[in-house]
Amino acid sequence: MKIDDMDAFVAVIRCQSTNLAAEALQLTQPAITRRLQNFEQDLGTTLLDRQTKPLKPTPMGLRVYEQCKAILREIDSLRELVANDGAPSGVLRLGVPQTLGDVILLEALGQIRTAYPALRTQVISGWGSHLIAKMENGELDAAAALFPAGKIFPEGITSRTIGRMPLRVVAAKGSAPKRTYKLKDCYQRGWVLNPDGCGFRAGLQRALAEQGLALQINLETFGTDLQLGLVANGQGLGLVPAPLLANSRHLDHLEEVNVADFRPSVDLCLFHPRYLGNLQEPVEVFGAVAVQRLG
Repeated sequence: MKIDDMDAFVAVIRCQSTNLAAEALQLTQPAITRRLQNFEQDLGTTLLDRQTKPLKPTPMGLRVYEQCKAILREIDSLRELVANDGAPSGVLRLGVPQTLGDVILLEALGQIRTAYPALRTQVISGWGSHLIAKMENGELDAAAALFPAGKIFPEGITSRTIGRMPLRVVAAKGSAPKRTYKLKDCYQRGWVLNPDGCGFRAGLQRALAEQGLALQINLETFGTDLQLGLVANGQGLGLVPAPLLANSRHLDHLEEVNVADFRPSVDLCLFHPRYLGNLQEPVEVFGAVAVQRLG
């Protein structure tokens, strides 16, 4: 049984296509097919249902896939252990949600490039759950994202909270004259939020639902800066981590809305596979910049 065959099998399940797996591994499609056949022959079982599109694993194939991921993680850890004494080189794959990327990436990538000139960085954006899945599939070396307090990560992923941030409800300056509001007082004004999948939005929706209130979306768009600009323009209420509000260029045209029955907070988490080898130091630089920019 060859590691290369196992790699090919995992890539096909992850990509749901032999062609896409070939691109990911920089091989030809026939080479991927041969490796799959060799792997199935070595195990003496059928791992893929070839009658479905996209390709799906058989029940046994799904069990083998989970085991292969664990084996490949351990092999990567072994390689990292041997390489740990060398200077970081190759590729460092980082993940951030767009909410944070605009604030931390420029400085973080600059510091990493200066300290580790032989190391190249790649960045993936997505919600926190998406980044966790990427890491489980071996596609990320580290990520920073915002989660509700007490988030539990999958086995094999190391995480720590590096900051806790309150979320602020904001409105256009002068549009919220009362000192204190409740959710039922302001929810009908509507919100400017991230598209569905955002943890901030989900938390707000749960809080409204507990009071029998609906979430009214006026505009949904990615990017905190654009959202705050739209809120400042009177398009609705916004929900933003306090440090991002404090650093916003729209701050002078916004005001916080004191909502007495809605005071959420989120944890800034840095997470990575259990073994990073010589990538540990640049990951720590990445985390330190996140704390500095968002603390």
